[in-house]
Amino acid sequence: MTGKLYGLGLGPGDPELLTLKAHRILTSVPVIAYPAPDTGPSFARQIAAQWIRSDQLEIPMVMPMRVERYPAQEIYDKACEELAHHLFAGSDVAVLCEGDPFFYGSFMYVFERLSARYETEIVPGVSSIMAGAAALGRPLAARNDVLSVVPGPLPDEDMEARIASADAVAIIKVGRHFNRIRNLLQKMNLVGKAGYLERISLAEQRILPLEAVDAASAPYFSIILIYKGQEGWISDLDLPAARDNSDGE
Repeated sequence: MTGKLYGLGLGPGDPELLTLKAHRILTSVPVIAYPAPDTGPSFARQIAAQWIRSDQLEIPMVMPMRVERYPAQEIYDKACEELAHHLFAGSDVAVLCEGDPFFYGSFMYVFERLSARYETEIVPGVSSIMAGAAALGRPLAARNDVLSVVPGPLPDEDMEARIASADAVAIIKVGRHFNRIRNLLQKMNLVGKAGYLERISLAEQRILPLEAVDAASAPYFSIILIYKGQEGWISDLDLPAARDNSDGE
């Protein structure tokens, strides 16, 4: 009998946002795999670190941080060969994924390579968008509001059209695109309705008005939340005192 493959959503970063189911599987499987950059530690592993035992086999899937799909695709091919070896031998394998596995999650590339051959279960995780709305203290959307998730790398023309057609917007993968995005939102008169959030749920979490952000400091793990629907929430975001926990306090 072959092993079972799990895709474990770990949430946005705070280990306490791990679900009970993810925790149970994480602490019971003999093999754990996770994506890792070629320039530093794995964020997914950092979230789960306190529950990983020394007798569990760890398989880091080291990815070069590049825009191009390759060589990442080749690395997934090679990593999945190794995971398949353990699954075929009867060992259950849990692949860790920050956020949710199927919401822009890295696990989907493992899923497409292995799920047809091995029993697979997806354990959803808390999305950074949901955690961001909670941290911002403003609902994302209600009733018939249309919520759009817009990737930051989109060209201005596409991004403007998607923002204009929605009542609420979450712009993700902001990072190096921040200055361009802010300029676009200024053009659309939406800066006052936008909240900027980075490293949500972590000790260094920052929540700022969009105009107060230094463009050079926006990391990859940052999002912009906009609300312009019909509900009676604050139409122009009021953040008189920026919430900045980057010093860990």
